Amino acid sequence: MRYAETGYHLEIDLARGNIERVETDPKLTELHLGGLGTSVKLHWDRVPPETEAFDDENILTVSTGLLNGTPAYSANRTLFTFISPQSGLLAYPMMGGFFSAELKYAGYDKIVIRNKSPKLVYLWIHNDKVEIRDATHLKGKGALETQDLIREELKQPKAQVAAIGLAGENRVFTASIEQSRSSASRLGGGAVMGDKNIKAIAVRGTKDVYLARGAEFMSLMDEVTEYINFRNTNPIPDVMTILSGIGSPQEMKHTDEKWHTENFMWGNARTRRRDFWSKDNEANWTNAQLTAIQRLISCFNCPQQCGALVASPDSGSRYMMKCFGKLTYAMASYVDDLNFNFRILQRATEYGVDSFSTPQILAFAVELYEAGILTDKDFEGCPSDKEGRFFWLLDRVAHREGIGDILADGVYYAARKIGKGAEKFDHNTIKKHEQLPLKLGMLDPIYYLMYSTNEKISITQIEGNFPQAAFPTREQREAFVRDWIQVPDDRFKQYVLEWEPRGDKSIPYFPTPQMCSEIVDWMEMLHNIDDALGICAGMGSFCLKPPYHIHNYPKLISAASGMDVDEAGLKKIVNRSRNLHRAFNNRRGMRRADEKPPEDHWKRRFPELEEELLSTYYKFKGWNMNGVPTKERLIELDLGYVAEDLEKRGILKDGENNEEN
Repeated sequence: MRYAETGYHLEIDLARGNIERVETDPKLTELHLGGLGTSVKLHWDRVPPETEAFDDENILTVSTGLLNGTPAYSANRTLFTFISPQSGLLAYPMMGGFFSAELKYAGYDKIVIRNKSPKLVYLWIHNDKVEIRDATHLKGKGALETQDLIREELKQPKAQVAAIGLAGENRVFTASIEQSRSSASRLGGGAVMGDKNIKAIAVRGTKDVYLARGAEFMSLMDEVTEYINFRNTNPIPDVMTILSGIGSPQEMKHTDEKWHTENFMWGNARTRRRDFWSKDNEANWTNAQLTAIQRLISCFNCPQQCGALVASPDSGSRYMMKCFGKLTYAMASYVDDLNFNFRILQRATEYGVDSFSTPQILAFAVELYEAGILTDKDFEGCPSDKEGRFFWLLDRVAHREGIGDILADGVYYAARKIGKGAEKFDHNTIKKHEQLPLKLGMLDPIYYLMYSTNEKISITQIEGNFPQAAFPTREQREAFVRDWIQVPDDRFKQYVLEWEPRGDKSIPYFPTPQMCSEIVDWMEMLHNIDDALGICAGMGSFCLKPPYHIHNYPKLISAASGMDVDEAGLKKIVNRSRNLHRAFNNRRGMRRADEKPPEDHWKRRFPELEEELLSTYYKFKGWNMNGVPTKERLIELDLGYVAEDLEKRGILKDGENNEEN
């Protein structure tokens, strides 16, 4: 019997209409756990490095994590993996909600989708019954509307449905995959789904998931419950409100947006409005939020309420909102009315587009128009007011009409297609992907490494357990580390105690490059654990002092799966998957030259220090100076077959220290 996992993948060949239930090798779980780990292995084995995003060979995997469907709190992430049309690398956006648990209860750990359908279809999975169903009647329908129509058609009100909107059908590079309480948004998963002619995936499951040592697992969860209750009544002092609790940032619960609106950038990541949060704006924004929110909501088996059911001020249509999407369109358009954000986000959600990248693309277009690079002809028919202009541009992007057809490929590609100096306005992308609209003063060495080297290419999915800035006083630092049980070892407490806002022990030279490498390695390790288990980062890797950490994760994994994993063993598993992912992207051409934040991300830059940071981090990770895992490191992680492949391709010469590549 398999524990925690089902032991089966659902393989679907869209071109042939073939559906197969395939038993998986338990050894894969031992080596990579599940979720992201086993998906990376699948892509390494089956997707050739020359494959492009819209090739038949680009496999789309829909994956649960090892702990999805168990009583583990917040084990509700569904992970999609595919070659991104935007970055050209292996992407893995995730969504919360109930979909992953439903898929596990239907009897599957993953759906592996190959090739393309000759017509628009949706997948219906109901335990052992799996169908490829006609979806031509759903063409052009919104992502939320599609979910409701499919449930009605199937007469299955409890079915979980992940769907694309018009943007996905039109292969917009920022197209998302939407589901009732969350979305997999980043790097164009909706475009890949649309290219394969899949409108939606619906699933209903009623089977059981088994635990190896159930009583032991529930005893461990009692400890987690006790800690969650403690943290909910004892927020962390001396940090910004959204970092003081646990769960994803509580944007729907909190109305104080002084920090975001005055520190994040407006427009195309251009302007910092330090005096925005006036009493009038605070009152207006608070009223708009409290009026729009119908109720706070949670994902599967989560004690927190990070999302909200929101009613659009115009239509009254209801949709789910969470996190920074609450602000992105208003800030990108320089519209001071938060109600505008609620209105346009409802339309954007139906279209199915990423609410981080898309507003920046629209703001980029406005900047080009104001600079005379885009002309009146490009904007023919566009309203002149800020709100109307953004709605008009959003419509053009989703439909790929006129200038929207170029913008739909994202800022990086659009700038190069438009030319005439537009490239200079592409100032907030890393590896061709739009970043948070954040521009700062002094170089932060920890964030420099996280921005540069993470495979997710999204800072919100790699930052986490280490404080974002030094505490002002020694007393505050001592108070913070006093009950910091989540650290791998006590040296991280010492780093916080020594870290000061100013002076010799402040950024950019402190923490030192070696310390920064250790800190970043710890945080990315936790994200990789969460992504393999299907745990929300808000309960593990993202927040300060979370319920899940390196000391209790091995116990939970062991009790659930029966594998008997200790801390050293867990670290090796996720390092194995991390290095395999790295090698996969190296095989697709990623090198040191690609690992750099935007030039204007910090006003004060230190080129020599930045090179030292990158080199120190590479050495710490066991990579050569081009960011490729060395043969020695790969063999140590039981990835000798990867070293052999990289050597055959000339990516590694004699295994390591290949500085010329």
